[in-house]
Amino acid sequence: MSRLSPLLLVVLVSAWLAGCATPTPYKPAAGGFGYSEQQLENNRYRVSFSGNSVTRRGTVQDYLLYRAAELTLEHHHDYFTIVNQDLERSTSYQGTGYNNFGFWRPGWIGPSNYSAYPVDSYTAFADIVMGDGEKPAGNVNSFNARDVIHWLGPTIERPKESSS
Repeated sequence: MSRLSPLLLVVLVSAWLAGCATPTPYKPAAGGFGYSEQQLENNRYRVSFSGNSVTRRGTVQDYLLYRAAELTLEHHHDYFTIVNQDLERSTSYQGTGYNNFGFWRPGWIGPSNYSAYPVDSYTAFADIVMGDGEKPAGNVNSFNARDVIHWLGPTIERPKESSS
């Protein structure tokens, strides 16, 4: 029986771990990931969406817009205007390595043959003001809430139903 090369073993374990990780679904924030909002005034909210390390930056931004649109409709308004927005990137480092006998082990056990790689995650924030009627013409930061729901809705991944 031949021993797997250390590199092949790292590739296999990495592929297996990547298969276990799934992007943050569209859901209320729990465990630090998902959407949240805070009311600031009668028609003004701060909305955020935080994704895990396998959630794409664009998905985080889309989910933020989708939540803003949902919130706008829940409060019986027609459009929202983004008055302030930000995207925060958090980088952590994960690593792997081998002991002196060539067997894989997590990088945190010790420094021999250790390698680390960056892992990014994103959180999008926006302050929105909700309005009624037609969205302001020519304002690229204003969105018709129903249009956002219509166009982004098919791309929204919701949590999988657990089969209990």
